[in-house]
Amino acid sequence: MITDDLNAYGHALTGPILTPAECGEIIARYDVPAQFRSTVDMARHRFGAGQYRYFTHDLPDRVRILRETFYPQLLPVARDWAAKLGRPAPWPDDLREWLRMCHEAGQSKSAQILLRYGPGDWNALHRDVFGDMLFPLQVVIGLNAPGTDFTGGEFLMTEQRPRAQSRGYAATLPQGHALIFTTRDRPVQTKRGWSNAPMRHGVSTVRSGHRHTLGLVFHDAA
Repeated sequence: MITDDLNAYGHALTGPILTPAECGEIIARYDVPAQFRSTVDMARHRFGAGQYRYFTHDLPDRVRILRETFYPQLLPVARDWAAKLGRPAPWPDDLREWLRMCHEAGQSKSAQILLRYGPGDWNALHRDVFGDMLFPLQVVIGLNAPGTDFTGGEFLMTEQRPRAQSRGYAATLPQGHALIFTTRDRPVQTKRGWSNAPMRHGVSTVRSGHRHTLGLVFHDAA
């Protein structure tokens, strides 16, 4: 069960949510610069190697629907985690209302992202935290077929456990499947109660071919 995996590991893989044709449609958008507000060269910023683009707020219908569909399903987990960690849970039922709150707080830039990796490209371990207004879960969707379109390029996560050494995870994203994972940290049960376990994510080196992924973030950026 997805909720059980999120609570146990901080990430969970879904079944297929996009067909290969739908994945190809999203990939093709990468070569339409007008649909994006900015392009980031990862090597230039020492984030790794490869490139990604942030969509404008005028999202393609498929991307918009995916985001609007995931948000209410993830909301109960977000609220449960906040309660366990004694944190505020400011997220309303409606995604548009939450984004309005982000904009009022000065986070008004779209954070929906399309990433492209080629041979030798990789993504350093990081968190997608763009300000104080933060939703604790996000989604990445694999758009290419591993082993066919590319090799390598596993999705990586590290978890800093309370009073223990860090633990690592690696996941292969099947084409059209989504991986839900924590944006910043997750609650873990300890002898002293609930503690937060910080997590980071990245991508291992792509050995051959090209790898595209769609990232859905449920808060906007400053």
